[in-house]
Amino acid sequence: MTPARPVETWLTDMDGVLVHEEDPIPGAAEFVAALRSSGRPFLVLTNNSIFTPRDLRARLGRSGIDVPEESIWTSALATADFLAEQRPGGSAFAVGEAGLTTALHDIGYVLTDRDPDYVVLGETRTYSFEAITTAIRLIEAGARFIATNPDPSGPSAQGTLPATGSVAALISTATRRRPYFVGKPNPLMMRSALNRLEAHSETTVMVGDRMDTDIVSGLEAGLRTVLVLSGSTGAAEVEQFPYRPTRVLDSVADLVPLVERLADGDDVEG
Repeated sequence: MTPARPVETWLTDMDGVLVHEEDPIPGAAEFVAALRSSGRPFLVLTNNSIFTPRDLRARLGRSGIDVPEESIWTSALATADFLAEQRPGGSAFAVGEAGLTTALHDIGYVLTDRDPDYVVLGETRTYSFEAITTAIRLIEAGARFIATNPDPSGPSAQGTLPATGSVAALISTATRRRPYFVGKPNPLMMRSALNRLEAHSETTVMVGDRMDTDIVSGLEAGLRTVLVLSGSTGAAEVEQFPYRPTRVLDSVADLVPLVERLADGDDVEG
C-alpha cells in the first residue's frame, strides 16, 4: 500500500465542469468557494483563447461563480508562456481575438505581418479569409506555425461552431505544415499551469469532463485526475479509452465535501 498523497493544488476545466455556456452547473459555485476557503492554490483552465482572464472572470461571475482573475489560465496564456521561453522578444502574426493578442503583447511580442517569427492561430468568432490567406503566405515564407489548441469545434446557443483545430486543418492543407498545438491535450498546458502556481504534479489533481483532453493531458503530466460526467464524456464511454481517470463522479457537486478531506491528507484514490 502506498501512503496517501496530500492534495496541495487543484486544476479544473471550465466548460462542462463549471458552466454550460452561460449556465452554471449545479455545485460549481460551491466547489470554487470550497477551493478558495481551503487556502489551496487552484487554476481554472480553458482551451478558449478568445477571452482574457478578466473577461472570463466576468463571464463566470454572471453565472454566480466567483473566480479571481489570477486563477484563470487559458490556452492563449499557455501559448504566450511557451513562446516567451522559445524565442523571447519575438514577433508574430496572430489570428485571434483579445485573449490571444493581449497575452502576446504582455510577453513583449510585436504583432506584425512583416516577416514574423511565428504565425499564431487562436479561436475567433469572425475568421477572416484575408487573415487566413496572409497566415498561409507567411508560413510558406518561413514563419513557424503555432496554434493555441486543437479543438475542431465549439458550442454556441445556435449550435456547433468551427474552432481553432478546423481552421488549423485548412491552413495545414494549404501549406503542408502542421502547427504545434499548445493547449489540451498537450500536457505542456498542464505543466505551464503547475509552473504558474509553483506546484508539483505529485500533489495536484485535475478535474475535467473530457477523457480525450482533460484526463489524458492530466495523466501525461503526472497528475491524479477526476472525470465529471456533467460535460462531454458520458459514463458509458469511459471504458472505451485505454486509460482511466483516478475517479469518476457525476459532477463537481460531489467534490465539495471531498475538498477539505483531501486537503487534510486523504488520497483522491480513496
